[in-house]
Amino acid sequence: MSLTLSDEILESTNLSENELRTELALALFQRERLTLAQAAGLAGMPHLDFQRLLRSRRIPLHYGVEELEQDLARARRLASA
Repeated sequence: MSLTLSDEILESTNLSENELRTELALALFQRERLTLAQAAGLAGMPHLDFQRLLRSRRIPLHYGVEELEQDLARARRLASA
């Protein structure tokens, strides 16, 4: 799915497109609508950078079983590559 915003809406936020994506990722993560991996992906950031951003905004890191399983699967893929 792709989402299109008018230039007027984007300009009214005083944010760049990347900044808006990051703000959306932060908001959805904070509301527990996205996992850490999903939110970092939406923001276009590596996980650690997104975690640092969360910390700087004082947004708690929700790290549950699903995120652990995703991280373990990613680690296994990297180890076998």
